[in-house]
Amino acid sequence: MTDQATSQPPISQSTVYGYPRQGEDRELKRAVEGYWAGGTAEDLQSVARHLRQQRLTVLRNAGIDEVPVNDFSLYDHVLDMAVMLGAIPERHRQAVPVTDTPTSKLDRYFAMARGTADVAPMEMTKWFDTNYHYLVPELRESTEFELDASKPLEELAEARELGLRARPVILGPISFLLLSKAASGARQGFEPLSLVDRLAPKYGELLQLLHDAGAGWVQLDEPVLVTDQSPQVLAQVRDVYAALAAEQARPKIVVASYFERLGDALDVLAKSPVEGLAIDFTGPAAQNLTDLAAIGGIPGKRLIAGVIDGRNVWLADLQTALSALVTLLALADRVDVSASCSLLHVPLDVRLEPDLDPQVAAWLSFARQKLDEIVTLTRGVSGKAAIAEELESNGALRVIRSTSPLVRDEAVRARATAVGADDLRRHSPYAQRAEQQRRRLGLPTLPTTTIGSYPQTADIRKARAGLRKGTVTPEQYAETMREEIRKVIGLQEEIGLDVLVHGEPERNDMVQYFAEQLNGYVATVNGWVQSYGSRYVRPPIILGDVSRRQPMTVEWGKYAQSLTSRPVKGMLTGPVTMLAWSFVRDDQPQSETARQVGLALREEVLDLESAGIGVIQVDEPALRETLPLRKESRPSYLRWAVDSFLLATAGVRDQTQIHTHMCYADFEDILGAIVELDADVISLEAARSQMEIVDELASAQYPNEVGPGVWDIHSPRVPSAAELTERLASAVAKFPSDRLWANPDCGLKTRGYGEVRETLANLVAAAQKVRAGGQ
Repeated sequence: MTDQATSQPPISQSTVYGYPRQGEDRELKRAVEGYWAGGTAEDLQSVARHLRQQRLTVLRNAGIDEVPVNDFSLYDHVLDMAVMLGAIPERHRQAVPVTDTPTSKLDRYFAMARGTADVAPMEMTKWFDTNYHYLVPELRESTEFELDASKPLEELAEARELGLRARPVILGPISFLLLSKAASGARQGFEPLSLVDRLAPKYGELLQLLHDAGAGWVQLDEPVLVTDQSPQVLAQVRDVYAALAAEQARPKIVVASYFERLGDALDVLAKSPVEGLAIDFTGPAAQNLTDLAAIGGIPGKRLIAGVIDGRNVWLADLQTALSALVTLLALADRVDVSASCSLLHVPLDVRLEPDLDPQVAAWLSFARQKLDEIVTLTRGVSGKAAIAEELESNGALRVIRSTSPLVRDEAVRARATAVGADDLRRHSPYAQRAEQQRRRLGLPTLPTTTIGSYPQTADIRKARAGLRKGTVTPEQYAETMREEIRKVIGLQEEIGLDVLVHGEPERNDMVQYFAEQLNGYVATVNGWVQSYGSRYVRPPIILGDVSRRQPMTVEWGKYAQSLTSRPVKGMLTGPVTMLAWSFVRDDQPQSETARQVGLALREEVLDLESAGIGVIQVDEPALRETLPLRKESRPSYLRWAVDSFLLATAGVRDQTQIHTHMCYADFEDILGAIVELDADVISLEAARSQMEIVDELASAQYPNEVGPGVWDIHSPRVPSAAELTERLASAVAKFPSDRLWANPDCGLKTRGYGEVRETLANLVAAAQKVRAGGQ
């Protein structure tokens, strides 16, 4: 084993786990979507190489001593790992044969991510408790792994050509297997972890290749170890890393975790023969410092200390972080400074936000500013005096923020304190409400609807951009939106949907739209963060106490309802999602912020009801993703999460039907909470997961109504009426048909009108056939 360093290193060095991929102007998004639209592989790869070089240059110029490589991805790093290991579903092998051309490899890669006209994509779900989505590898007992290390080797070579000391970042074998699922057709009871003895040698081969290419260190990410794991899994961790460490020609190994405390896994890793650990010491993972001290530290090992929060955007408390680093110096052979996780979870650079209040901007730290914080702390480890000026400035800014009138609103706090138990329950049980709603709405069995958004056309985006630039007046913009709503309502009536939506043309994003109309939030212009693939969002920032300035959706809802005799849903984003898809305050418990948001939404719900809207959907897709990773922390979270939803929705009359929506997550752990939400109707993702949620809800005897999403809208393929009929029929076979709805699995914002029209027509036809008893 060799280290690339040729001289005595300083007491600490700076590094990061990963950096945003998209570029300052989302060049990656445009290049990927350009390829999908018929561009060349050469053009896409050229943009990718340029962005990787640009990222490495930024890291070098910021003073980062050791840079990560292989954290870049055209779509998703877990998908990359599946391809690297040859874990390619058979349907994608057959649909897209690989030849010697770069196009064929890319086409198979994107077929796995997005599907084709003939085959479905891989399932997509949340990356732990973040809003990033990963593609779920599909494995079976017969899976044979075949290593293709070209990607990490190429990216390592790029860094070395720039003269940089680089550390390849690889998803570790335990996490890869535990994040995978049993493929369709796998034998009953098959667990992907059973393949560990077959997989581990491929990691050994990879280590040798990286060593031969000049890597001194390699980072193997094992984030699953911060979740509750059995002694049997921890024994596998021990055995796998003992075997990998026994490889003769390899880089030194640092095992990385993030997002939570390691718990029992910490002792297992500390005793393993790997040379280093990378550990999160922020937020709930701050307990790792105490736990590390309790086991006597990791003498003889390198520690990469994640003391800068890689998931939130607030200026770090440098004094607290430095104190933690000083404590850690006594617990490891060498302590290097890093963010707590990859910086792909935060926007790129505060300096790209010219419209932000300068005072607020000074309180923020995006990815580029976090590099400066890491480098500053690295200098400070050798002595506090070396960064005395930075510490003083940092402390002063934090005091200013804590006392700012932008942060505290005593009237909001008083209203939140006054909330009582009666505010958190519907007037009558579901069965009584359902009868009144059936009389009011007059819906058939298996009613059809959509989740909310319709395609955001070029004209809509042009109008929104014109309004922002001042070239389109508010009146012109409003008329453009009304015209789009007329079209959407007309299309739904033509197709024959039962419950309509207004299509949300006026909304830039389901969270940002509301954030821009609520006190306590600030929005960004260029604060893009990858959600999945080429989909980027701009999470708003919760700066202070939250309240509603005025009605936000009522006029649009009233206008849409005036165009049709069929019920039109009012569409809101729930309080948990308003937090989860924002950057939250770090100066008070999230439960307090959720209550404030719930009160603001309650006002909007009651105004919609007063305006004659009989169906109101309050989406909570983030309820599952925000679930704490450790089971011990879940009851308290679920209590305040459910209460904030009930606060927003429970004030309506019995005849007003409340819907909610969730997508792309494993719902098994929150079924009890879903019941407690007491929504009259819940729509859930089901297509990619083969309708598994219907089995779970039936087994749990879910008492209210369910709309399993039978159309996977994140794939460009158009499912046939026969395919949708089969899915609906399978749901009816397991769940009472008088409590089932038919709908897509998510909003249609990213789809085109051609596929929307065709698939919704197929959906209506399928529902009619199942209603009639045909399959």
